[in-house]
Amino acid sequence: MKLLENVYLDCLSELIHTLSLTTGSCRLQLKLESYSCKMTGDDKKLLKQITNTSEDTGLQALSPPCLGYGFPSPTTSTGQEQDACSTKTFHCLVSTLNASFRPDYDFSFAKSEEFSRIPNLNTVTQDIQNMFYTSLGDSFTDIKEEMWNTIDREIQIGDCSLYRYNADLDSDPYGEALWYFNYFFYNKKMKRILFFSCQAQPYAAETSDDDGDVLQWTRGRQQ
Repeated sequence: MKLLENVYLDCLSELIHTLSLTTGSCRLQLKLESYSCKMTGDDKKLLKQITNTSEDTGLQALSPPCLGYGFPSPTTSTGQEQDACSTKTFHCLVSTLNASFRPDYDFSFAKSEEFSRIPNLNTVTQDIQNMFYTSLGDSFTDIKEEMWNTIDREIQIGDCSLYRYNADLDSDPYGEALWYFNYFFYNKKMKRILFFSCQAQPYAAETSDDDGDVLQWTRGRQQ
């Protein structure tokens, strides 16, 4: 996977992060990144590993869709198309996580059941917007339209398949989050994935010392 430079995505990510520091109830850490699906040497090794450890069906089983903080969607239905993806698509999802979080985290042994396919674009947009409104309040209204326009220019979201990674909170970057989401917008025709991830971190309090200093609030721990 190759990261595709996009200054507009970078600026949007920084803007939302800054809003969370000035008007939000928590600190938002974002990843809004676009990747080419052209394989590197490491990607080819990962695909071989996944293929060798998979059943010879060409499909990878997925979990039912989850929204928000990992709660199952009440509208979930079952079926092979929704609850499975090709081995190549699964490989692209795992490779995207590795590219985004390396060298701190390695997702090479992630299970396909840790991912979900979301059949409806409106479900994804509403989930993301609800999360941002929760932390940013009305200030999110001012940037909502431009956010989606910027994403659409990069990935053409109407042509995308939509996936979500359901975090393993004991061993991945989302363990201390108040809430999180992580969506993949996969445009097969463009051979491109846009990874949109956000986690809300609480502001940490520093307790006063024995001399009676005033309680001071600091931004949450840097990751």
